[in-house]
Amino acid sequence: MSYRSSYVRAVVAAAVALAALAVPAAPAHAEPRDPWVRAWGLNIGGQLGNGTTLDQPTPGSVVGVARADVREVSAGGFNSNVSFALALLSDGTVLSWGGNTAGQLGNGTTTAQSFPAAVAGLSGVTSVSAAGGPFALAVRGGRVLAWGTNAYGQLGNGLTTPDKDGLATRPVSVQSLNRVRDVSAGCDHSVALRQDGTVWTWGRNDLGQLGTGTEADRNTPQKVPGLDDVVAVAAGCRHTLALTAGGTVKSWGSNSNGQLGDDSTEHRRVPVDVRHLDGVTKVFAGAYQSYAVLDDGTVRAWGWNGQGQLGDGTTADRTTPVPVPGLSDVQEMAGGWQHTLAVLTDQSVLAWGNNSNGQLGNGTTESSRTPVTALPAGSGTTRVATSVANKSSYAY
Repeated sequence: MSYRSSYVRAVVAAAVALAALAVPAAPAHAEPRDPWVRAWGLNIGGQLGNGTTLDQPTPGSVVGVARADVREVSAGGFNSNVSFALALLSDGTVLSWGGNTAGQLGNGTTTAQSFPAAVAGLSGVTSVSAAGGPFALAVRGGRVLAWGTNAYGQLGNGLTTPDKDGLATRPVSVQSLNRVRDVSAGCDHSVALRQDGTVWTWGRNDLGQLGTGTEADRNTPQKVPGLDDVVAVAAGCRHTLALTAGGTVKSWGSNSNGQLGDDSTEHRRVPVDVRHLDGVTKVFAGAYQSYAVLDDGTVRAWGWNGQGQLGDGTTADRTTPVPVPGLSDVQEMAGGWQHTLAVLTDQSVLAWGNNSNGQLGNGTTESSRTPVTALPAGSGTTRVATSVANKSSYAY
Protein backbone atom coordinates (compact mmCIF):
# COMPACT_ATOMS: atom_id res chain seq x y z
CA MET A 1 0.00 0.00 0.00
CA SER A 2 1.37 3.46 -0.94
CA TYR A 3 2.16 6.19 1.56
CA ARG A 4 -0.48 8.41 -0.04
CA SER A 5 -3.17 5.72 0.18
CA SER A 6 -2.27 5.10 3.81
CA TYR A 7 -2.48 8.81 4.42
CA VAL A 8 -5.91 9.08 2.76
CA ARG A 9 -7.26 6.25 4.89
CA ALA A 10 -5.84 7.84 8.03
CA VAL A 11 -7.48 11.16 7.23
CA VAL A 12 -10.82 9.49 6.43
CA ALA A 13 -10.68 7.57 9.71
CA ALA A 14 -10.02 10.82 11.53
CA ALA A 15 -12.97 12.43 9.75
CA VAL A 16 -15.25 9.62 10.91
CA ALA A 17 -14.14 10.16 14.49
CA LEU A 18 -14.67 13.89 14.20
CA ALA A 19 -18.15 13.37 12.74
CA ALA A 20 -19.04 11.18 15.70
CA LEU A 21 -18.05 14.06 18.00
CA ALA A 22 -20.10 16.52 15.92
CA VAL A 23 -16.96 18.47 15.01
CA PRO A 24 -17.08 20.16 11.57
CA ALA A 25 -15.22 17.89 9.12
CA ALA A 26 -14.12 20.37 6.44
CA PRO A 27 -13.61 24.06 5.83
CA ALA A 28 -16.53 25.93 4.28
CA HIS A 29 -14.41 27.11 1.35
CA ALA A 30 -11.38 25.49 -0.25
CA GLU A 31 -8.50 27.63 -1.43
CA PRO A 32 -8.19 27.74 -5.26
CA ARG A 33 -4.93 25.75 -5.24
CA ASP A 34 -5.47 23.37 -2.32
CA PRO A 35 -4.58 19.67 -2.92
CA TRP A 36 -8.01 18.15 -2.35
CA VAL A 37 -10.81 17.00 -4.61
CA ARG A 38 -13.29 19.89 -4.69
CA ALA A 39 -17.10 19.74 -4.63
CA TRP A 40 -19.91 22.30 -4.67
CA GLY A 41 -23.65 22.69 -5.27
CA LEU A 42 -26.51 20.58 -3.92
CA ASN A 43 -25.65 18.61 -0.78
CA ILE A 44 -28.94 17.29 0.64
CA GLY A 45 -27.59 13.73 0.79
CA GLY A 46 -24.06 14.65 1.89
CA GLN A 47 -22.81 14.04 -1.64
CA LEU A 48 -20.24 16.85 -1.39
CA GLY A 49 -18.33 14.73 1.12
CA ASN A 50 -17.58 17.55 3.55
CA GLY A 51 -19.30 16.10 6.62
CA THR A 52 -22.43 18.28 6.25
CA THR A 53 -25.66 18.37 4.26
CA LEU A 54 -25.46 22.10 3.50
CA ASP A 55 -25.36 23.37 -0.08
CA GLN A 56 -22.04 24.91 -1.13
CA PRO A 57 -21.97 27.74 -3.75
CA THR A 58 -18.16 27.72 -4.10
CA PRO A 59 -15.70 24.81 -4.38
CA GLY A 60 -14.93 23.16 -1.03
CA SER A 61 -12.79 20.20 0.00
CA VAL A 62 -13.96 16.58 -0.02
CA VAL A 63 -12.79 15.25 3.35
CA GLY A 64 -9.37 13.59 3.13
CA VAL A 65 -9.41 12.85 -0.62
CA ALA A 66 -6.35 14.34 -2.32
CA ARG A 67 -6.62 14.67 -6.08
CA ALA A 68 -3.08 13.29 -6.45
CA ASP A 69 -4.43 9.97 -5.16
CA VAL A 70 -7.52 9.92 -7.40
CA ARG A 71 -7.79 8.23 -10.75
CA GLU A 72 -11.46 9.02 -11.34
CA VAL A 73 -14.44 10.69 -9.65
CA SER A 74 -18.01 9.89 -10.67
CA ALA A 75 -21.27 11.33 -9.34
CA GLY A 76 -24.73 9.79 -9.27
CA GLY A 77 -28.26 9.89 -7.95
CA PHE A 78 -31.22 12.15 -8.48
CA ASN A 79 -31.65 15.66 -7.10
CA SER A 80 -32.54 14.42 -3.63
CA ASN A 81 -31.01 12.58 -0.70
CA VAL A 82 -30.17 9.59 -2.94
CA SER A 83 -27.37 11.56 -4.61
CA PHE A 84 -23.87 10.12 -4.10
CA ALA A 85 -20.32 10.07 -5.42
CA LEU A 86 -17.44 7.65 -5.98
CA ALA A 87 -13.67 8.13 -6.08
CA LEU A 88 -11.40 5.52 -7.67
CA LEU A 89 -7.99 5.77 -6.01
CA SER A 90 -4.64 5.09 -7.64
CA ASP A 91 -4.29 1.86 -5.62
CA GLY A 92 -7.45 0.42 -7.24
CA THR A 93 -9.73 0.84 -4.23
CA VAL A 94 -12.95 2.88 -4.29
CA LEU A 95 -14.41 5.40 -1.84
CA SER A 96 -18.08 6.40 -1.73
CA TRP A 97 -20.19 8.99 0.07
CA GLY A 98 -23.66 10.59 0.04
CA GLY A 99 -27.15 9.11 0.00
CA ASN A 100 -27.55 5.36 0.37
CA THR A 101 -31.24 4.44 0.35
CA ALA A 102 -30.65 1.78 -2.32
CA GLY A 103 -27.22 0.60 -1.17
CA GLN A 104 -25.50 2.72 -3.81
CA LEU A 105 -22.50 3.33 -1.53
CA GLY A 106 -21.69 -0.38 -1.71
CA ASN A 107 -20.73 -0.63 1.94
CA GLY A 108 -23.24 -3.31 2.96
CA THR A 109 -25.74 -0.84 4.46
CA THR A 110 -28.45 1.60 3.42
CA THR A 111 -27.19 4.32 5.76
CA ALA A 112 -26.12 7.65 4.27
CA GLN A 113 -22.70 9.11 5.03
CA SER A 114 -21.47 12.63 4.39
CA PHE A 115 -17.78 11.68 4.28
CA PRO A 116 -15.82 9.21 2.08
CA ALA A 117 -15.38 5.58 3.14
CA ALA A 118 -14.41 2.38 1.32
CA VAL A 119 -16.74 0.39 -0.93
CA ALA A 120 -16.79 -3.11 0.57
CA GLY A 121 -14.19 -5.55 -0.75
CA LEU A 122 -13.21 -3.61 -3.86
CA SER A 123 -9.60 -3.60 -5.07
CA GLY A 124 -7.88 -3.77 -8.44
CA VAL A 125 -10.53 -1.50 -10.00
CA THR A 126 -9.65 0.35 -13.22
CA SER A 127 -12.88 2.27 -13.96
CA VAL A 128 -16.03 3.37 -12.12
CA SER A 129 -19.32 5.01 -13.03
CA ALA A 130 -21.99 6.30 -10.69
CA ALA A 131 -25.44 6.34 -12.26
CA GLY A 132 -28.11 8.98 -12.57
CA GLY A 133 -30.16 6.55 -10.50
CA PRO A 134 -28.98 5.02 -7.22
CA PHE A 135 -26.62 2.34 -8.55
CA ALA A 136 -22.99 2.11 -9.64
CA LEU A 137 -20.60 0.15 -11.86
CA ALA A 138 -16.91 -0.78 -11.60
CA VAL A 139 -14.45 -2.62 -13.85
CA ARG A 140 -11.99 -5.07 -12.28
CA GLY A 141 -9.84 -7.45 -14.27
CA GLY A 142 -11.92 -6.78 -17.38
CA ARG A 143 -15.17 -7.78 -15.66
CA VAL A 144 -17.95 -5.53 -14.39
CA LEU A 145 -19.27 -5.30 -10.85
CA ALA A 146 -22.45 -3.44 -9.90
CA TRP A 147 -24.38 -2.45 -6.78
CA GLY A 148 -27.45 -0.48 -5.69
CA THR A 149 -30.98 -0.64 -7.07
CA ASN A 150 -31.91 -3.25 -9.66
CA ALA A 151 -35.47 -2.22 -10.58
CA TYR A 152 -34.82 -2.56 -14.33
CA GLY A 153 -32.05 -5.16 -14.33
CA GLN A 154 -29.34 -2.49 -14.47
CA LEU A 155 -27.04 -4.56 -12.25
CA GLY A 156 -26.79 -7.12 -15.05
CA ASN A 157 -26.81 -10.14 -12.74
CA GLY A 158 -29.77 -11.88 -14.35
CA LEU A 159 -32.28 -10.54 -11.84
CA THR A 160 -34.83 -7.73 -11.88
CA THR A 161 -35.71 -6.84 -8.33
CA PRO A 162 -37.74 -3.64 -7.86
CA ASP A 163 -38.42 -4.20 -4.16
CA LYS A 164 -36.07 -3.20 -1.37
CA ASP A 165 -35.16 -6.81 -0.62
CA GLY A 166 -33.57 -7.02 -4.08
CA LEU A 167 -31.04 -4.25 -3.48
CA ALA A 168 -27.36 -5.11 -3.75
CA THR A 169 -25.65 -3.23 -0.95
CA ARG A 170 -22.32 -4.80 -1.93
CA PRO A 171 -20.86 -5.31 -5.42
CA VAL A 172 -22.23 -8.23 -7.47
CA SER A 173 -20.94 -9.61 -10.77
CA VAL A 174 -22.45 -8.62 -14.11
CA GLN A 175 -23.05 -11.82 -16.09
CA SER A 176 -21.26 -13.06 -19.20
CA LEU A 177 -19.07 -10.08 -19.95
CA ASN A 178 -15.29 -9.89 -19.99
CA ARG A 179 -12.43 -7.85 -21.46
CA VAL A 180 -14.29 -4.66 -20.58
CA ARG A 181 -12.36 -1.43 -20.99
CA ASP A 182 -14.80 1.15 -19.62
CA VAL A 183 -18.34 1.58 -18.30
CA SER A 184 -20.93 4.36 -18.20
CA ALA A 185 -24.21 4.37 -16.28
CA GLY A 186 -27.36 6.28 -17.23
CA CYS A 187 -30.38 6.90 -15.04
CA ASP A 188 -31.53 3.26 -15.21
CA HIS A 189 -29.33 1.59 -17.84
CA SER A 190 -25.72 0.46 -18.08
CA VAL A 191 -23.19 0.58 -20.92
CA ALA A 192 -19.88 -1.26 -21.28
CA LEU A 193 -17.14 -0.79 -23.89
CA ARG A 194 -15.11 -3.92 -24.54
CA GLN A 195 -11.47 -3.93 -25.61
CA ASP A 196 -12.50 -5.11 -29.08
CA GLY A 197 -14.47 -1.90 -29.68
CA THR A 198 -17.91 -3.46 -29.24
CA VAL A 199 -20.58 -1.97 -26.97
CA TRP A 200 -22.81 -3.92 -24.57
CA THR A 201 -25.85 -2.62 -22.70
CA TRP A 202 -28.39 -3.73 -20.10
CA GLY A 203 -31.12 -2.33 -17.83
CA ARG A 204 -34.04 -0.08 -18.73
CA ASN A 205 -34.94 0.20 -22.41
CA ASP A 206 -38.30 1.99 -22.60
CA LEU A 207 -36.98 4.51 -25.16
CA GLY A 208 -34.45 2.31 -26.92
CA GLN A 209 -31.48 3.44 -24.81
CA LEU A 210 -29.95 -0.05 -25.01
CA GLY A 211 -29.62 0.27 -28.81
CA THR A 212 -30.64 -3.34 -29.44
CA GLY A 213 -33.60 -2.62 -31.73
CA THR A 214 -36.31 -3.26 -29.13
CA GLU A 215 -37.83 -1.55 -26.10
CA ALA A 216 -37.54 -4.59 -23.84
CA ASP A 217 -35.59 -4.24 -20.59
CA ARG A 218 -32.61 -6.58 -20.18
CA ASN A 219 -31.10 -7.93 -16.96
CA THR A 220 -27.94 -9.26 -18.65
CA PRO A 221 -25.65 -7.59 -21.20
CA GLN A 222 -26.61 -7.55 -24.88
CA LYS A 223 -24.37 -6.47 -27.75
CA VAL A 224 -25.35 -3.30 -29.62
CA PRO A 225 -25.50 -4.35 -33.31
CA GLY A 226 -23.30 -2.71 -35.90
CA LEU A 227 -20.69 -1.17 -33.58
CA ASP A 228 -17.16 -2.58 -33.63
CA ASP A 229 -14.82 0.44 -33.73
CA VAL A 230 -15.90 2.38 -30.65
CA VAL A 231 -13.27 4.09 -28.46
CA ALA A 232 -15.50 5.81 -25.86
CA VAL A 233 -19.09 5.66 -24.56
CA ALA A 234 -21.24 8.07 -22.55
CA ALA A 235 -24.69 7.42 -21.09
CA GLY A 236 -27.23 10.18 -20.57
CA CYS A 237 -30.39 9.69 -18.58
CA ARG A 238 -32.14 7.74 -21.34
CA HIS A 239 -29.81 8.06 -24.31
CA THR A 240 -26.34 6.78 -25.18
CA LEU A 241 -23.39 8.12 -27.19
CA ALA A 242 -20.50 6.23 -28.78
CA LEU A 243 -17.34 7.78 -30.25
CA THR A 244 -15.83 5.84 -33.14
CA ALA A 245 -12.16 5.46 -34.00
CA GLY A 246 -12.78 7.69 -37.00
CA GLY A 247 -13.86 10.65 -34.87
CA THR A 248 -17.58 10.41 -35.59
CA VAL A 249 -20.37 9.92 -33.04
CA LYS A 250 -23.25 7.42 -32.91
CA SER A 251 -26.29 7.92 -30.68
CA TRP A 252 -29.47 6.10 -29.70
CA GLY A 253 -32.39 6.14 -27.25
CA SER A 254 -34.50 9.08 -26.12
CA ASN A 255 -34.56 12.04 -28.49
CA SER A 256 -37.39 14.23 -27.19
CA ASN A 257 -35.04 17.23 -26.96
CA GLY A 258 -32.85 16.46 -29.96
CA GLN A 259 -30.10 14.89 -27.83
CA LEU A 260 -29.30 12.31 -30.52
CA GLY A 261 -28.23 15.09 -32.89
CA ASP A 262 -29.80 13.55 -36.00
CA ASP A 263 -31.92 16.63 -36.80
CA SER A 264 -35.08 15.03 -35.41
CA THR A 265 -36.89 14.42 -32.13
CA GLU A 266 -37.68 10.77 -32.86
CA HIS A 267 -36.51 8.13 -30.40
CA ARG A 268 -34.08 5.64 -31.95
CA ARG A 269 -33.80 1.96 -30.97
CA VAL A 270 -30.56 1.47 -32.91
CA PRO A 271 -27.52 3.73 -33.40
CA VAL A 272 -27.78 6.68 -35.77
CA ASP A 273 -25.17 9.20 -36.88
CA VAL A 274 -24.88 12.55 -35.10
CA ARG A 275 -25.05 14.95 -38.03
CA HIS A 276 -22.56 17.66 -39.03
CA LEU A 277 -19.92 16.37 -36.64
CA ASP A 278 -16.43 14.96 -37.21
CA GLY A 279 -12.95 15.34 -35.78
CA VAL A 280 -14.31 14.45 -32.35
CA THR A 281 -11.86 13.42 -29.62
CA LYS A 282 -14.21 13.09 -26.61
CA VAL A 283 -17.95 12.77 -25.94
CA PHE A 284 -19.99 13.57 -22.84
CA ALA A 285 -23.66 13.15 -22.01
CA GLY A 286 -25.87 15.23 -19.74
CA ALA A 287 -29.41 14.30 -18.73
CA TYR A 288 -31.04 14.99 -22.11
CA GLN A 289 -28.19 16.85 -23.81
CA SER A 290 -24.91 15.88 -25.45
CA TYR A 291 -21.43 17.35 -25.94
CA ALA A 292 -18.41 16.71 -28.14
CA VAL A 293 -14.87 18.08 -27.84
CA LEU A 294 -13.21 18.48 -31.24
CA ASP A 295 -9.56 18.02 -32.10
CA ASP A 296 -9.04 21.80 -32.00
CA GLY A 297 -10.27 22.02 -28.38
CA THR A 298 -13.62 23.61 -29.22
CA VAL A 299 -16.98 22.20 -28.14
CA ARG A 300 -20.21 21.29 -29.90
CA ALA A 301 -23.43 20.80 -27.95
CA TRP A 302 -26.96 19.64 -28.75
CA GLY A 303 -30.21 18.57 -27.09
CA TRP A 304 -32.02 20.00 -24.05
CA ASN A 305 -31.25 23.67 -23.35
CA GLY A 306 -34.07 24.91 -21.11
CA GLN A 307 -31.63 26.37 -18.56
CA GLY A 308 -28.90 27.37 -21.00
CA GLN A 309 -26.91 24.19 -20.34
CA LEU A 310 -25.67 24.07 -23.94
CA GLY A 311 -23.79 27.33 -23.35
CA ASP A 312 -24.75 28.97 -26.63
CA GLY A 313 -26.42 31.95 -24.96
CA THR A 314 -29.98 30.75 -25.62
CA THR A 315 -32.54 28.41 -24.05
CA ALA A 316 -33.55 26.81 -27.36
CA ASP A 317 -33.16 23.04 -27.76
CA ARG A 318 -30.83 21.99 -30.60
CA THR A 319 -31.39 18.92 -32.75
CA THR A 320 -27.92 19.11 -34.32
CA PRO A 321 -24.58 20.21 -32.81
CA VAL A 322 -23.91 23.93 -32.34
CA PRO A 323 -20.67 25.62 -31.22
CA VAL A 324 -20.29 26.86 -27.65
CA PRO A 325 -19.10 30.43 -28.34
CA GLY A 326 -15.81 31.57 -26.85
CA LEU A 327 -14.93 28.14 -25.49
CA SER A 328 -11.58 26.66 -26.55
CA ASP A 329 -8.67 24.65 -25.14
CA VAL A 330 -11.16 22.30 -23.46
CA GLN A 331 -9.54 19.29 -21.82
CA GLU A 332 -12.50 17.54 -20.13
CA MET A 333 -16.22 18.10 -19.56
CA ALA A 334 -19.16 16.82 -17.55
CA GLY A 335 -22.87 17.18 -18.25
CA GLY A 336 -25.34 17.38 -15.37
CA TRP A 337 -29.09 17.67 -15.04
CA GLN A 338 -29.33 21.29 -16.21
CA HIS A 339 -25.73 22.49 -15.91
CA THR A 340 -22.38 21.78 -17.53
CA LEU A 341 -18.73 21.83 -16.46
CA ALA A 342 -15.54 22.17 -18.49
CA VAL A 343 -11.88 22.22 -17.48
CA LEU A 344 -9.43 23.99 -19.79
CA THR A 345 -5.77 23.26 -20.43
CA ASP A 346 -4.82 26.13 -18.07
CA GLN A 347 -6.60 24.18 -15.25
CA SER A 348 -9.44 26.67 -14.93
CA VAL A 349 -12.96 25.27 -14.46
CA LEU A 350 -15.92 26.88 -16.22
CA ALA A 351 -19.61 26.18 -15.62
CA TRP A 352 -22.92 27.22 -17.14
CA GLY A 353 -26.67 26.53 -16.99
CA ASN A 354 -28.89 26.21 -13.92
CA ASN A 355 -27.44 27.47 -10.63
CA SER A 356 -30.31 27.07 -8.15
CA ASN A 357 -28.10 25.26 -5.64
CA GLY A 358 -24.79 26.94 -6.38
CA GLN A 359 -23.68 24.19 -8.78
CA LEU A 360 -21.87 26.69 -11.03
CA GLY A 361 -19.45 27.38 -8.18
CA ASN A 362 -19.16 31.14 -8.64
CA GLY A 363 -20.56 32.07 -5.23
CA THR A 364 -24.07 32.91 -6.46
CA THR A 365 -27.32 31.10 -7.25
CA GLU A 366 -27.86 33.04 -10.48
CA SER A 367 -28.07 30.84 -13.57
CA SER A 368 -25.95 31.62 -16.64
CA ARG A 369 -26.46 30.76 -20.30
CA THR A 370 -22.74 31.25 -20.95
CA PRO A 371 -19.65 29.97 -19.08
CA VAL A 372 -18.64 31.49 -15.73
CA THR A 373 -15.53 30.70 -13.68
CA ALA A 374 -15.75 28.18 -10.83
CA LEU A 375 -11.98 27.70 -10.36
CA PRO A 376 -9.18 29.91 -11.71
CA ALA A 377 -6.29 28.99 -13.96
CA GLY A 378 -3.58 27.06 -12.16
CA SER A 379 -6.06 25.40 -9.80
CA GLY A 380 -4.46 21.99 -10.30
CA THR A 381 -7.69 20.60 -11.74
CA THR A 382 -7.56 18.36 -14.80
CA ARG A 383 -10.98 16.65 -14.66
CA VAL A 384 -14.56 17.39 -13.61
CA ALA A 385 -17.62 15.32 -12.77
CA THR A 386 -21.36 15.67 -12.18
CA SER A 387 -24.30 13.28 -12.26
CA VAL A 388 -26.61 13.40 -15.28
CA ALA A 389 -29.50 13.75 -12.79
CA ASN A 390 -27.86 15.87 -10.10
CA LYS A 391 -27.07 19.47 -9.17
CA SER A 392 -23.66 18.84 -7.59
CA SER A 393 -20.24 19.47 -9.15
CA TYR A 394 -16.76 17.99 -8.63
CA ALA A 395 -13.24 18.93 -9.77
CA TYR A 396 -10.02 16.98 -9.32
